[in-house]
Amino acid sequence: MRTSLAGRTAIGLGLVALLVAAVTATAGYYFRAPFVAALAGLLASVPLVLWVATRVSHPWSRVLRAVSDGIVSMRDHDFSVSIRRISNDELGDLVTAYNALGDLLRRERLDLHQRELLLDTVIQTTPLVMVLTNSAGRIVYSNIAARQLFHGGRKLEGLDFMTLLEQSPAPLREALTGNADTLFTMEVDGEPQVYHLSQRRFHLNAQPQQLLLLKQLTRELAAQEVVVWKKVIRVIAHELNNSLAPITSLAHSGQLLARQPDRAQLDRVFTTIGERAAHLASFIDGYARFAKLPTPRPAPVDWSQFMARLQGALPFHLEGALPLRQGSFDASQMQQVMINLLKNAAESGSRPDDITVCVRDRVEAFVIEVADRGTGLTENVLRDALLPFYSTKATGTGLGLTLCREIVEAHGGRLSLANRPDGSPGAVVTLWLPCAAQRP
Repeated sequence: MRTSLAGRTAIGLGLVALLVAAVTATAGYYFRAPFVAALAGLLASVPLVLWVATRVSHPWSRVLRAVSDGIVSMRDHDFSVSIRRISNDELGDLVTAYNALGDLLRRERLDLHQRELLLDTVIQTTPLVMVLTNSAGRIVYSNIAARQLFHGGRKLEGLDFMTLLEQSPAPLREALTGNADTLFTMEVDGEPQVYHLSQRRFHLNAQPQQLLLLKQLTRELAAQEVVVWKKVIRVIAHELNNSLAPITSLAHSGQLLARQPDRAQLDRVFTTIGERAAHLASFIDGYARFAKLPTPRPAPVDWSQFMARLQGALPFHLEGALPLRQGSFDASQMQQVMINLLKNAAESGSRPDDITVCVRDRVEAFVIEVADRGTGLTENVLRDALLPFYSTKATGTGLGLTLCREIVEAHGGRLSLANRPDGSPGAVVTLWLPCAAQRP
């Protein structure tokens, strides 16, 4: 039978009241004095109240002490302490809730331990080099790949990372002492290996930490290089066949026509041969320019003069005011980029008045937008337009946008393509150029 704490307390107090009343009535009957009767009742109630209070509060004290000890154990990460339920009241409910909480924390700690083991196994077996350092430059965590690369497989925790780098190869030291993600090459066992370095800074327990991730990309780059070379060979073979086959046929026809008195057809043959040879030369020149892209030479550039030269080459509408602050980039290379983008805008079917160029100063960078009112870009074109050799034109080499991206990224910037955000027809090419030109 369940009895609440309030009910048990009320019963105890009721018994005390009845006993005091009985003592007071008896004293009043014998002594015939109200004061004596009240005093007798008071003296009789004191030990009775103490006894009832002890009986009522004793189980409460036991449970509260047990719960207090259990909470101390939980604070010390010991969730094994449980309490036996001794009453069917609110204190019993408290004991049940405490035991349930302990069971939940034990299960969660076990699950967390299993996940930590799994995560540590994954981290330790991955070929990705991982090093975590604190604000003092001391290594607080590393995996097996990091130990093998930096310390011959020995433990790294507690060592000074910069001191450890003094024994590393120069390319690795230069990359790790920088503040940006980078690709670099160094020799391992006499073979050049390509690595990608990622550096991330964050706060853990209110303390600054730095995570270094070093991934070997030699195999991935070799596989991609093979794919690219195969595609290059296919594209070049296709273009050569498309040009050489007609030239061979026309040369044979020209030999036959040279024996006849009518020279008009012979002129048409030579004209066609010249056109195919010019196309082939243009195709080869595109590949040569892409392969021989020089390192940009940034210099201060006045935006008004730069845009005036562009408007002298191709028509477009300048939208908004130009930045008063000068840019810093290789003017000739960026002019080549803008001409390619403006030609693409013109070939999209957009009228010259609908081709716009806008330059905005964003404090840390200049944002250049080239927009048109053509048919826009399909999902496939948006995905593949910046890949080498991809072209939607029948006679395109697929190198125009790739060359633009290479030039922009060589300046430390970015290039992106999108349809107009308002849903109207047309595309927008956005260039992000740092105010002070950097290397990627």
